[in-house]
Amino acid sequence: MATVTPTATPRGYRSVFRVREFRAVFAAHLMSVLGVVVAEIALTVLVYRATGSPLMSALTFALGFLPYALGGTLLSGIADRYPARRVLVGCDLVCAACAAAMAVPGAPVAVLLVLRCAMAFVAPLFQGTRNASLTDVLGPGEVFVLGRSLLRMVAQSALLIGFGLGGLLLTVLAPRGAIALTAAGFLASALLLRFGTLLRPARGSGARTSPLAGARAVLGDRRLRALTLLFWLPSLFLVVPEALLAPYAAEIGAGTAVLGLLMCAMPVGTIAGELWAGSALTARTRSRIVAPLAAVGPLALLLYVVRPGVPGVLVALALAGLAHAHTLGLDQWYVDAVPEELRGRAMTLLGAGLMTLQGVGMALAGLAAEFLPVHGVVAGAGVVGTLVVLVLLAELRASGRSRGGAGGGPRDETGVVTK
Repeated sequence: MATVTPTATPRGYRSVFRVREFRAVFAAHLMSVLGVVVAEIALTVLVYRATGSPLMSALTFALGFLPYALGGTLLSGIADRYPARRVLVGCDLVCAACAAAMAVPGAPVAVLLVLRCAMAFVAPLFQGTRNASLTDVLGPGEVFVLGRSLLRMVAQSALLIGFGLGGLLLTVLAPRGAIALTAAGFLASALLLRFGTLLRPARGSGARTSPLAGARAVLGDRRLRALTLLFWLPSLFLVVPEALLAPYAAEIGAGTAVLGLLMCAMPVGTIAGELWAGSALTARTRSRIVAPLAAVGPLALLLYVVRPGVPGVLVALALAGLAHAHTLGLDQWYVDAVPEELRGRAMTLLGAGLMTLQGVGMALAGLAAEFLPVHGVVAGAGVVGTLVVLVLLAELRASGRSRGGAGGGPRDETGVVTK
């Protein structure tokens, strides 16, 4: 199976699909993401029917976030210690087994929640290992960036399609039947990865290390720490408007149908931004727009200052999503900065922190809205988010200067190697 080398000249997203292995990875990702979304809906309905408690139903969703930090920290070393294909197939089989156990009639609610935690616990290991292995499949250059972008767009599209698909399935299947389909999806993903990708040796030495060794290696390096935080911290502020959409929609008198439309705005903007950056921009241009778009993205939320109606909210959320186009350039900076032997651990921690801080951001948004007007909380998140990004960009420039221009080719104004 051929892979694209770092020196290959990519021609947009089509260049990624020319790689046979990536087609298997993409199909497996699509199945697992849709499976997770459908499972979350079905499990929430199942728990609510069993308990009659809105709190327990909401807790089912929350459990999708809570184990990320723990799993990402404790399991990150596995990503480099064992061959990537073996880790990915193993994670899929664990999730398939958990989903199959959830589908067993009469399973107590406590067991269902534990099984949901187990699936979320291995999720950061799966995601980090898969993202690191993309550099083997596609090379660490521009084609890798486009591959990562495609996988992110699948995840965003799942928010738009998956919930509708899950609701449709529940009109013809019992919740446990929908969960059983999720188990089948994970099994199909495992088969695609097992027979559609090559078995490559592990990146690391195979020696066991402390569970915190990966976090220390990533966060102990000044440049890697700044890059990691540049992924993590903006997400904490950008989830605020989505977390508060329901109370804000009620505040301006918008109905349920309008609320659904508002919830689609940021994912649609994000997908559009990624398509634009991946299809229309060169790698050098994507690198140059990272700083301005990362800083300007949260400022779109300042539209909330005037307490906008539905059109204004749609514009604010879509613009914030469009600014996500900077992530393609940031991906290239990150993969250039991470040593190959650390790549699996770094990617695992990156995904775990991102999901964890999104959960934290949602919780903090709800807490702030208990004491302050919703529109003020959202606008304030935009201002603070921009200030945080500016501080991180300054730190990134300083880390580049402290390393000098040694090695790797010319550097742009942030100190990042440009190709």
